[in-house]
Amino acid sequence: MRRKGRGGRKRTALHGVARLAFATLLCSAPARADEVFITAQGADALEIIDIATMKPLARLPIGGKPAGIAVSRDGARAFVTSPEGKFLTVVDAEARKIERRIAVAGGPLGVAAAADGRRVYVADLYGRRLVEIDPEKGETRSVGVGAMASGVAVTPDGGTILVADRDDNAVSVIDAASFTRVATIPVGRHPFGVTIDAEGARAYTANVESDDMSVIDIAARKVVATAKTGSRPYTVALAGGRIFTANQHGDSLSVFDAATLAPLETVKVGEYPEGIDASRDGRTVYVANWFSNELLAIDAKTLKVVGRAETGDGPRAFGAFVAAGR
Repeated sequence: MRRKGRGGRKRTALHGVARLAFATLLCSAPARADEVFITAQGADALEIIDIATMKPLARLPIGGKPAGIAVSRDGARAFVTSPEGKFLTVVDAEARKIERRIAVAGGPLGVAAAADGRRVYVADLYGRRLVEIDPEKGETRSVGVGAMASGVAVTPDGGTILVADRDDNAVSVIDAASFTRVATIPVGRHPFGVTIDAEGARAYTANVESDDMSVIDIAARKVVATAKTGSRPYTVALAGGRIFTANQHGDSLSVFDAATLAPLETVKVGEYPEGIDASRDGRTVYVANWFSNELLAIDAKTLKVVGRAETGDGPRAFGAFVAAGR
């Protein structure tokens, strides 16, 4: 029951003003900051870190030695592969809780999500296949790819999926609508990570054993350039008109001009960098150092380290791990 005393009309008017002010405050409140979702393989966990403060927000027990990670474009969900557990974990990113686990036989490693989040693609490292998963129903289907399928990427329009076939020194091209392999593209030796640009025009593979990066024209289905990197590149990120490769044995990032492929710099980071991703505004690159248990934030323009966060044991973060704020 509402208490009405003297001056009830005045209080009611003031209450209406207060509600309006509160609503205005809610509308003008800043959006939630970007977060990163880091698979800590040794810790059997997924770590969520606020990248504005580089402080941990949550740690979720995953199990099965989690490695691969893909955050949906809207930031609503994260998808985690566990190669030893043989499952995919679906995470409610906002509530920071596990929704479900979906069995994936073989060795689920690389993972990517379609732009609408309705399909997730998982590379089976041992089964020579790519698995398509409906994260709502848990339904799956698969298509054959090359040996030791590793990294996965999807074009922005969702029409094409690329898979790095590590031991075949090639990339498989999958038509998403028919879910068939329509081409294979030879690249360098042992491609591991594959990244597609925002236009869906070019893809980049980090070739571990040839210490280089292949640049693929997706429409033409061919390599159009190759660039030397540091020792044992595993993944590629694109930010601020530049290309970054994470070089595990070099403890470094190789940086190239995206337009000319001219080498710009080698940036020293922690031990065994593997996972690398960029902020949505292209200003910052984040790299997970697998052996030194840390996440670094690097200014894409100045190439200076601007932030650091400690992680659990063995942060691989293999995939797209930056979630845009809402």
